[in-house]
Amino acid sequence: MIESPKPIQRYGVVGVVVEHGRYLLVRRSPTVLAPGKLCFPGGGIEPGETPQQALVREFQEELNLSVRPIRFDWESITPWGVHLQWWFAEREPNQTPVPNPNEVAEILYLTLPEMLTHPDMLESNRPYLEKLKSEPCSP
Repeated sequence: MIESPKPIQRYGVVGVVVEHGRYLLVRRSPTVLAPGKLCFPGGGIEPGETPQQALVREFQEELNLSVRPIRFDWESITPWGVHLQWWFAEREPNQTPVPNPNEVAEILYLTLPEMLTHPDMLESNRPYLEKLKSEPCSP
């Protein structure tokens, strides 16, 4: 886990969906924090929610997509004090993601090398990408 210079302010969950060697990413809408940046889908864990419940809810809210959490993969703390749990998830069959324009401007499927070199990647996602690069794993 990455140490944070700030105390933990909140908790969040990140969903990692891999299909045919490509990762599901979103470009953040202009109305949210870090507009235009690419990141994995996810968000805050609400009081009383498990990380898995938050992951399912966030995919519904952001992408109108039902997912099934598969397994916990990693955790990190952002420089601004958000403790994130990273989970592999899989999309329920026969569903197409539909972005909620209030949160998501675009849906992308990128390979690991494409994510590592993409100039719009959210900086707080880069440590996870480096982890994937050094410890290739699958859901």
